[in-house]
Amino acid sequence: MHYADGRKTPCEDVLPKQLAHCSDLNTSIFINRMIKSEKPDLIVFTGDNIFGFDATDAASSMNAAFAPAISSKIPWAAVLGNHDQESTLSREGVMKHIVTMKHTLSQLNPQGFKAIDGFGNYNLEVHGPEGTNSMNKSVLNLYFLDSGDYSTVSSIPGYGWIKPSQQFWFQETSRNLKKKSKAKAKAEAPGLAYFHIPLPEYAMFDKSNFTGVRQEGISSPTVNSGFFTSIVEAGDVKALFTGHDHLNDFCGRLSGVHLCYGGGFGYHAYGKAGWARRARVVVVDLGKDENVKSIKTWKRLDDEKLSVIDEEVLWRRRSSGGRRKKPVDRG
Repeated sequence: MHYADGRKTPCEDVLPKQLAHCSDLNTSIFINRMIKSEKPDLIVFTGDNIFGFDATDAASSMNAAFAPAISSKIPWAAVLGNHDQESTLSREGVMKHIVTMKHTLSQLNPQGFKAIDGFGNYNLEVHGPEGTNSMNKSVLNLYFLDSGDYSTVSSIPGYGWIKPSQQFWFQETSRNLKKKSKAKAKAEAPGLAYFHIPLPEYAMFDKSNFTGVRQEGISSPTVNSGFFTSIVEAGDVKALFTGHDHLNDFCGRLSGVHLCYGGGFGYHAYGKAGWARRARVVVVDLGKDENVKSIKTWKRLDDEKLSVIDEEVLWRRRSSGGRRKKPVDRG
């Protein structure tokens, strides 16, 4: 969102006719439009929630930025980006404020993992509908990670990365969740992961093997910490969702995992005049056996009709009744 000081904060990269009356409030209006249209069960914010350099007071900016989600009373979760800590609160302070806000499911860090890098590493288990056999078991697992801000190693330039301690936490959590889901449901619950800075593997796509657009370079860390390998080895995560690169909104499949951008959302953030701000929607459908049968996605544009574009299936559970050809990755 890159939220700063509300009405006082001008928009960036919009058409000249929009500029005079455009501010952070346009971001808030877009969130409200999305909530009214989609009626989501969960709202996820993928970092750079506030733009620290222009936010006079970090707490006030966060209160305003998350206000539409809070007023909707819909559960919401957030991770940090590389700009959240550049105002009046440290990175830890920002996350500590977020976890105290109403209706949030965000967590500072996982219990039992004292030595873990970053702030905002946590997982959420999505149970089945009330009144069904799956109401007390996880049918979907969500992972949230702090991908850092900037490298703290003098010999390595550029952005931060997901550290070994975080990868260990993810591996242990995934392993435990898979054991638990198989014991209760005899079917492994799929997972989704959310963080801000894209992995280096996002650069492995070209126009022939993704859905959406790539209009700028992939601003990933200059080192590959191996987190994508950890994701593939774990096997439960079917899609990753990141922010950071505002002019990219694509989804591409690599080694059985979809690597997706949310698309540029905030108005006090760089964009492209005439190219509508956008938000990604993810829909998870349950089958008759109360296990997830498919994960779908599309994007909505902040235009007059709140247009839907790029509908696609990210994952579908294989039928146990017959053989199915193995999908081929082109990435």
